[in-house]
Amino acid sequence: MKRFFFFLIMIFPAVLTAQELQSRVQIISPSLQTSAADKLLFEQLQQQLTEFMNNTRWTTENFKDEEKIDCNILMNISEMPSAEDFGGTIQITSSRPVFNTNYKTTLFNYIDDNFKFKYQRGTPLIFSIDQHRNNLTSILAFYAYFIIALDYDSFSLEGGTRYFTKAQQVVNNAQSAAEPGWKASENDLNRYWLVDNALQGVFKPLRQAFYKYHRTGFDRIYDNVAEGRKDVIASLELIQGVAKQRPANINVRLFFAAKVDEIINLFSEAPAEEKLKVYNLCRSMDAGNLTKYQKLTQGK
Repeated sequence: MKRFFFFLIMIFPAVLTAQELQSRVQIISPSLQTSAADKLLFEQLQQQLTEFMNNTRWTTENFKDEEKIDCNILMNISEMPSAEDFGGTIQITSSRPVFNTNYKTTLFNYIDDNFKFKYQRGTPLIFSIDQHRNNLTSILAFYAYFIIALDYDSFSLEGGTRYFTKAQQVVNNAQSAAEPGWKASENDLNRYWLVDNALQGVFKPLRQAFYKYHRTGFDRIYDNVAEGRKDVIASLELIQGVAKQRPANINVRLFFAAKVDEIINLFSEAPAEEKLKVYNLCRSMDAGNLTKYQKLTQGK
């Protein structure tokens, strides 16, 4: 199994389970005037969605409890055109532990603005990989497969391909959906491009960088922080090649959305030469966080 080697250090055996995710779902509606009935509906839906994410079998592998992928889902409902129609945003984050430490590194942090769905109280949540049944379960399934793919990619080179492919199948099934977020023609920052980019050849260096950053970079820091930092720099150089070919693409942007603070913390005690190299690499790819990266140039 993909991460067996990682957990050899665990002392106590765990029972094998079929499910892969340890999801926490939260539904909020701060901008809506909601009734007591609406609040109860959101509470019930929140529980139902948590069970859907955690009890669905997304892969064919068996995961131990400590191997489950940690993820958080925050739904901000800002529209209720009717009692059964909802809209807003959904934020998905996922993380995985760094070898031999208590630290968890963020793999994915994304706010999807194309979040619209229909739901009736008590309606079962049904998903099929072969067809688009409803927008809510398709969106959740897409992100389930996507975060699983990223997790696998962080442990083995291009290890998540089969799950990116499943996420793409969810997208393909939804091409006739009335709701936004599924079509290439809408914009280049939606679910379609998120997974299409991941499977394109031009983005292979980004996936190689994702593996190097985590497996030979951060997972080595406990034993050899200097060597780990070198591989993190090498991963940033790989990403720079993708950023030059596809400027402002969503996948590179999301890498830095998850990693900006982590990179700065890692190199805060690095030699000045390494700090400057990282600063120059990151400012060329993630200009929106330039102020943060400038911390690396202070006090050289």
